Amino acid sequence: MHAVTIAEPGGPDVLTWTEVDDPEPGEGEVLVEVAAAAVNRADLLQRQGFYDPPPGASPYPGLECSGRIVALGPGVGGWRVGDEVCALLSGGGYAEKVAVPHGQLLPLPDTPDGPLDPVAAAALPEVTCTVWSNVFMIAGLRAGETLLVHGGASGIGTMAIQLAKAVGARVAVTAGGPEKLRRCAELGADILIDYREQDFVEEVGKATDGHGADVVLDIIGAKYLERNVRVLATGGRIAVIGLQGGVKGELHLGALLAKRGSITATSLRSRPAAEKAEIVTAVREHVWPLIAAGRVRPVVDRTLPMSHASRAHRVLEKSDHVGKVVLTV
Repeated sequence: MHAVTIAEPGGPDVLTWTEVDDPEPGEGEVLVEVAAAAVNRADLLQRQGFYDPPPGASPYPGLECSGRIVALGPGVGGWRVGDEVCALLSGGGYAEKVAVPHGQLLPLPDTPDGPLDPVAAAALPEVTCTVWSNVFMIAGLRAGETLLVHGGASGIGTMAIQLAKAVGARVAVTAGGPEKLRRCAELGADILIDYREQDFVEEVGKATDGHGADVVLDIIGAKYLERNVRVLATGGRIAVIGLQGGVKGELHLGALLAKRGSITATSLRSRPAAEKAEIVTAVREHVWPLIAAGRVRPVVDRTLPMSHASRAHRVLEKSDHVGKVVLTV
């Protein structure tokens, strides 16, 4: 088979579409013939040498894919050869085939117009699992609360807006520029903040009559830490899922204590398989029906051939996209 390999850490040009050995499904795994794989910022970090795959995972980038099961390893139940699926991966999605623990598989969801196209389905596993686990399972967002999403036009952001609105929450977003904010509004965002021109603490405060954000979904990290605490409502929860703005920040514990707030930080990729399977099960139970009802949909900015992975990485680095970039085989 072919896979996108990383010859050495570096820029997008180190990504090469190369012939490699086929993977073999181990105990509890299935072999998926890949139709498409979505691109995530974690893939860029892996390419640069900053985010190695967990032990035992495929060395190739790619944290989610769609495709068809072509072989079953020992101990797999509930799935058959020929089933069309999408999957949460620890790596290996940028390839023609990938071995996946069966607990990380999802059927292609239904939509009001029939089964979702496999290319669009490839954009779902990572964002739905990340948003559902952090915003709902950990932070416990409820109807009537306000969610602040940093990077509202990202793949994570576009899914967070839709899921929060589906459960009856109010959504504030930060994004760069009027066009991205317009797209966020189309998905249901209520409070639109251009981070280049506006202070999100001030804008959320005004829009909520001083209440603040009950939950903050943060992809920035250190750069926003102090302001994330300030924007919190009493009893608010901050979920840190990215570090685009640095890894070291100063935390005013007195301010957090006064808000009776909490901060969690998680990485989906490094979680044990059993935890990932629990999250995948929750997504199938809670998110897949919303897709079937037409209330939630994947947002795909563009598709590119898998052999053009370097071009896809450049798109993410420029940040001029909305939603996900998907690679097709």
